[in-house]
Amino acid sequence: MTQERLKYLQLLGERYASVEALCTEITRLSAQLSLPKGTEHFMSDIHGEYEAFCHIMNNCSGVIREKVEQWLGGQLTHTEADELCTLIYYPQAVLRKRQQQAEPLEDWYRQQTHHLVYLAKMLSSKYTREKVRREMSAEWAFLIDELMHFQDDENAIQTEQDRNRLKYHDAIVDSVIRTESIDGLLIALTDLIKHLAVDRLHVVGDIFDRGPRADSIMDILIHHPSVDIEWGNHDILWMGAAAGSEVCIFGVLRNSLAHGNTVILERGYGIPLRSLALAAQGLYPGLTADEAALHFINIVLFKLEGQLIRRNPDFGMESRLLLHLADFEKGSITIDGHEWPLKRLPCDTVNREAPYELTEEESAVVRELRHSFTHSIRLRSHIDFLYRRGWMYRAFNGNLMYHGCIPMNQDGGFREIHLHGQSLSGKRLMDYADQMARRAFYSHDQLALDFMWYLWCGVDSPVCGREVKTFERAFIPDEAAWHEPRNAYYTWYNDEDCCVRILKEFGLEGPFAHIINGHTPIRVTHGESPLKAGGRLIVIDGGFCRAYQKTTGIAGYTLIANSHGMRLMSHQPFTSLREAQESGQDIHSQSFEFTVYPSRRYVRDTDYGHRLSARIDDLTDLLRACRAGQIHLMN
Repeated sequence: MTQERLKYLQLLGERYASVEALCTEITRLSAQLSLPKGTEHFMSDIHGEYEAFCHIMNNCSGVIREKVEQWLGGQLTHTEADELCTLIYYPQAVLRKRQQQAEPLEDWYRQQTHHLVYLAKMLSSKYTREKVRREMSAEWAFLIDELMHFQDDENAIQTEQDRNRLKYHDAIVDSVIRTESIDGLLIALTDLIKHLAVDRLHVVGDIFDRGPRADSIMDILIHHPSVDIEWGNHDILWMGAAAGSEVCIFGVLRNSLAHGNTVILERGYGIPLRSLALAAQGLYPGLTADEAALHFINIVLFKLEGQLIRRNPDFGMESRLLLHLADFEKGSITIDGHEWPLKRLPCDTVNREAPYELTEEESAVVRELRHSFTHSIRLRSHIDFLYRRGWMYRAFNGNLMYHGCIPMNQDGGFREIHLHGQSLSGKRLMDYADQMARRAFYSHDQLALDFMWYLWCGVDSPVCGREVKTFERAFIPDEAAWHEPRNAYYTWYNDEDCCVRILKEFGLEGPFAHIINGHTPIRVTHGESPLKAGGRLIVIDGGFCRAYQKTTGIAGYTLIANSHGMRLMSHQPFTSLREAQESGQDIHSQSFEFTVYPSRRYVRDTDYGHRLSARIDDLTDLLRACRAGQIHLMN
């Protein structure tokens, strides 16, 4: 071994007190490689729909019900299976409802404990005991561990030792019931089951906007034990706003007000809108309060956007400089040689000589809102989490995940985009966008802050992928002006060779490598399939957001990848959490398996397994060096 290698191994050896400890670690890691690969759960385009998100999280896209039917189906009636599933999804609600009934609960408690322990035990077979213990509630870990590692098959209870263990098991349950702490044990068991059912959660973008409770969704994700996020365009907009981009702030305000969702700003993040409302009503007394506020936001937004476009010619967004072309007195605007009638709206604050300059009153409102966004503790906490656990894209276990697109030319080649003296395409473009997004939040320099707006709505942005017509939607009543042409990617992503080329660009090859995409709702009612390019690319935005469900015909897709293959889950619209809790109403889901591995996948086949194998190699070298007398363990 080289001296450099020996020096590294000496440092590694500081973690181990003896050769026996080193051998134990090699054995422990090697054994993990033989365990089945954990289940991965993919979601996209949640758009603030907290209740549907919460239920999909609780039922693990139907995995929980499948396991109940698979392992306990012969022991339970349909009603009992429904009740058990609802108990796992919403333990507090079910326990509260049970306690309001007059019937004795002791036998019911014993039965549910037995079922939950059995499910936890079966689900734990994919993991080491160490990992299972980490997933347990600290307060209940000892008792749950004792209950799970007891042979409860009555046919196997033949010896005195077996009967002793049965008595011990029953004594635990009886004691917990007697001390009136059984609710805590059941809740801890249901949490453990949900954590074991899914090993990794992937959120492929767009947590924010449209729905009312993105902040509550973020609270759940922050406490999830294993999650990654691939940023969507709506996430980027909020990230830019929290970083201090004034134009992103007004983009967030516009989306929130347009979708009747200002509660997330005022109650969710403590961002007051009073000064904006007062300024808007003072300037536009002929409009309703909401109309005035939205009109004020639009005018300021287009002024700020105009300033940004003029100081960033690299963005290539000059076609969006429309405010100075509008003739509000005449009531029309000419765009690309076509004259469009404008809505009759007061525009006294737009200076003909300097249309993109803010008035003093507008500037004051902008400054106050910027301070509110950048000083909201809860918003900063959520956005900080998005940066810590999020990326522009993620390659994980042979799959490439990104929200929007890889910008392409009409001929199917990667589009070369010239930004800040660099020519970027494919993976280099995505890496650059990731770096600039982080720079915006951690350095706050104007170029990076402006880039967040480019990512939100730039025609060549990898999270946008279309020509956004915000001005047209705000001021032109003719919907023909609202058409937003999409990047050529959305034609080419139906081509298998193109998708293979994208995968190769990101270092992924082989017949089981896939692209997991969001961003574009799948119109199921029109016969559109979420599987593109012969199954190489999967679009899992199927209409999670209620606003899209009339178009899509369903309430979203999720994706499950386990040790046997990959399958899509299509979900019907969710009613409400109250109905799910009170009547056991589940989301009706259909499963479609589209990839079956030729043999079962194990930890050794995963990214984590590859890292474990590399570590085992290092430890094996360390063991050889110790036995050869080249290194001495000093602890």
